[in-house]
Amino acid sequence: MTKLQVRGFLYQLGSFAILFILGRYIIAMYTGLSGIWIPLTSFVVATIIGPKFQAVKTKDGEKLFMKWIFIKGIREIG
Repeated sequence: MTKLQVRGFLYQLGSFAILFILGRYIIAMYTGLSGIWIPLTSFVVATIIGPKFQAVKTKDGEKLFMKWIFIKGIREIG
């Protein structure tokens, strides 16, 4: 794995973890779900809402890109 692929993986993991923990807290506090349904629902929501990061080799070298449902199109990350 290249440096940008590792960075993309860590960004993906970090954003998923933040959204999962936040979603789990919100679901536990404000819904009637209990047991295994709280983390399962939080997992699905964090997977759908979380941004996707990918390292791509271009003619200018390797670049890191991000796609998110709240942002139109694909963004290049420094």
